[in-house]
Amino acid sequence: MKLVRTIDLGKKGQMLVVPDAPALFEAAAEIFVQAAAEAIEKYKRFTVAMSGGSTPKALYELLATKPWRDQVDWSKTHFFWGDERWVPSTDKNSNYRMTLDALLSKVPVPAENVHRIETDSGDPRSSAAAYEAEIRKVLGARPQFDLILLGLGTNGHTASLFPHCASLDVRDRLVVAEYIDEVKMTRITFTVPLINDAHSIVFLLSGSDKASVLREVLRGPHDPARLPSQLIEATNGNLTWLADAAAASEID
Repeated sequence: MKLVRTIDLGKKGQMLVVPDAPALFEAAAEIFVQAAAEAIEKYKRFTVAMSGGSTPKALYELLATKPWRDQVDWSKTHFFWGDERWVPSTDKNSNYRMTLDALLSKVPVPAENVHRIETDSGDPRSSAAAYEAEIRKVLGARPQFDLILLGLGTNGHTASLFPHCASLDVRDRLVVAEYIDEVKMTRITFTVPLINDAHSIVFLLSGSDKASVLREVLRGPHDPARLPSQLIEATNGNLTWLADAAAASEID
């Protein structure tokens, strides 16, 4: 991992700063491969919640190439998604579709290990409840993912936890559906408790457009209604903010 610096963020975990976007994808691939190996050795399987967006897509495309693809036991890897848009699974805006095209169609993952959010039928609330049931079925009564990948929106959102939305206050559900007026779309998302319980939470941050919001989230006043990413704190594991130098340019 080509580190520029490591920053201790206290309760907010640690920040690993790498030189540029290619170094970010390489570092993220290292984290993914290591997390998979450790989980499989300890639990005989690896459970990961994927994120949408251009930065994760580049990571997934890298993982599908050698030597990375040969370092993961895909037969013991279970894929979930931290959030999803309420669009058909074949839609270009589907996080599942993006992951399928970038990674899952290129590595030998058993079909039964791919746990996508159902968006092709039914209604969002029923789909969210069914996904929560699926998570509990696979991971147990108190689910703890081995790895959850997250992004950070320029408005401070992560997963589909958007500013001033009701989902920010949910503590008795693992997965919820909500219409997000800001993007004029219904989203299904992990709730804060499910994310925070993971063994490892990793934010992937690339580009100067993330610099100011990253500074606000980490160094600004506590205002999670406006900056939902401030709600993310590892309660039973590690929280890592993996950023390239451009994204971290406003962090001391």
